[in-house]
Amino acid sequence: MPRKIRTEPRYRRRRQWSIAISLALVLLLVFVVAYVYYQREVVGTRDYEGEGNGNAVLIRVDEGDTVSGLIPKLLEDDVVGSRSAMLSAADEAEQHGENRGLEAGYYALQQKMSADAAMNALTDDERRLGVIDIPTGLTLEDITVVGGETRDGIFTSIADNSCREGLTDGLEDCVSVDALRETIASTPAAELGVPEWAVDNVEARGDDPRRIEGLISPGVHLFDPTAGPQEILTSLLEDSAEVYEGTGLLEASEGVGLTPYEMVTAASLIEREAPEGDFDKVARVILNRLDEDQQLEFDSTVNYDVAAQEVATTDEDRGRDTPWNTYAKKGLPDTPIASPGITALQAVEHPAEGDWLYFVTVDTDGRTVFNRSFSDHEAAIEESRRNGVLDSAR
Repeated sequence: MPRKIRTEPRYRRRRQWSIAISLALVLLLVFVVAYVYYQREVVGTRDYEGEGNGNAVLIRVDEGDTVSGLIPKLLEDDVVGSRSAMLSAADEAEQHGENRGLEAGYYALQQKMSADAAMNALTDDERRLGVIDIPTGLTLEDITVVGGETRDGIFTSIADNSCREGLTDGLEDCVSVDALRETIASTPAAELGVPEWAVDNVEARGDDPRRIEGLISPGVHLFDPTAGPQEILTSLLEDSAEVYEGTGLLEASEGVGLTPYEMVTAASLIEREAPEGDFDKVARVILNRLDEDQQLEFDSTVNYDVAAQEVATTDEDRGRDTPWNTYAKKGLPDTPIASPGITALQAVEHPAEGDWLYFVTVDTDGRTVFNRSFSDHEAAIEESRRNGVLDSAR
């Protein structure tokens, strides 16, 4: 006889499956409840203690950012423990009048900071990196003034704001002044971000690190402090070109009779020579002298290439043959001598009407006398000397 095969009743198999599914659902429910509890009661209100664990993190703040908007990034980088803790810290700071708002830049924070510590760091200028505020008339290199302090230049400002000792340890290396110089000297002008209207002039200066002088505009600039020197310089040069071109530079150059680069150069002289309120008159003097093929003879162009600067230059310095010294060469300097502001640039674009060839400041209030004839100019110089503005020995 054939052997019988025993089979389990269908209802028994269905019952086993039902039990397995029920157990799985129970386990899933327990997991969900535990996860929700953990997220709400532990993670949801978790707040770390102290100033962090030493692992540096850079947080970027753009114009108009809010604390609430930054929280996802703070959580992703494990800077703070929870959203609620950070919001609570922000509310507390606002109630105590300590929340001055967020300012654009990159801020050096650490992982596992208390929400209060993170809030303080996001409003601490000492932790703010990647931001430089360039005043009008600043130069790339530091300036030493006789009898005064050394004034930091643009290179130093960039380097100082690419990192901060003790706050960015462990992140990429800082950008040094030497690295900036080397990058400018070795990178083709167009690749560096120099605007098309300045490329030929910049390339003509060869490997001189100062060949981009005047092309980084005054004002606040934001850059990624973890980027390399070329990327940083390119962002600054491209932003500055937009600022300068936004004044109508390219359109105005045809009417003025100078190239856009020459207009920036002339504006840099105005920035270093003209008293406030007389920019357009000094612009006219420059244009008149250029039209008459007369040397500009600006002391600021002499000072640009001396080790220690003084308002009054010496006969020896004025006799030096440099690419900038307008006592020794006709025309404009080969490059700008500083970063001109918008007001100075607009003065070149819209100079005052006049036939003046000379000007001199005659008193300590800044009153400046403009003349056509040299004899009248000499009389103004004597007045300036009597008032102690000019040194009679120079």
